[in-house]
Amino acid sequence: MKRVLLPFYIVYQYLIAWPIFALITLFTAIMTIVWMAWPNSRFIHAIQAFWSRSFFYLMLLPVRVTGLEHIRPGQSYVFVSNHQSLCDVFLIYGWLPVIFKFLMKQELRKIPFVGTACAVCGHVYIDRSNPRAAVASIRKVEQTLRNGICTVIFPEGTRTKDGRLGAFKRGAFQIAMDLKLPVIPISLTGCYDVIHKGDKFIHRVPVHMHVGEPIELSQYSPDQSAEAIARVHAAVEAGMQG
Repeated sequence: MKRVLLPFYIVYQYLIAWPIFALITLFTAIMTIVWMAWPNSRFIHAIQAFWSRSFFYLMLLPVRVTGLEHIRPGQSYVFVSNHQSLCDVFLIYGWLPVIFKFLMKQELRKIPFVGTACAVCGHVYIDRSNPRAAVASIRKVEQTLRNGICTVIFPEGTRTKDGRLGAFKRGAFQIAMDLKLPVIPISLTGCYDVIHKGDKFIHRVPVHMHVGEPIELSQYSPDQSAEAIARVHAAVEAGMQG
């Protein structure tokens, strides 16, 4: 996919788009913290979705979303997505029409205002360097998954370095199998070309989020987790081709 980066677009990003987005981010973080007693409020979720969509609107990035008909209202799911760049979070938060909790790496908690706001609204940080703490984080996520509340996990554990789908870690599938919840694969494309890891500029590239069909893992026994992971991995990869 061709990456477009023109001089006037760079100037626009730094003089207009980023300053406005910073203000929207600050407003959203403050509103989330003020609303901390109602972390699952649809009102606050709508504000957070607007914040996420504003990133794409301000950066003039075309967005296409398919497969939302696969989501049944009121059902809790474990959403499993590939991880291409920092704009993955904005795309999922902006267009996934359910209230959900991210399982996020511990380092993100250090982001001013945003780190606190994420903790307040129920997103769970995971310290992968500490196996015992990681298990505790997974158990914390499991406690929230009821009455239509979902979770979104990037099972690769980190952003791709070359745009290709990496191997999946087991945590997301452990949650789904423990709670007998359907897994829905999310396939993101274009996000890697918008901003590579280490880039300083946004590139104007169309992005696409495809939501796949639910996958029931109840047919897999605990010792068949590798087969379950392989099936979901294949579904995410197939969605990236569409």
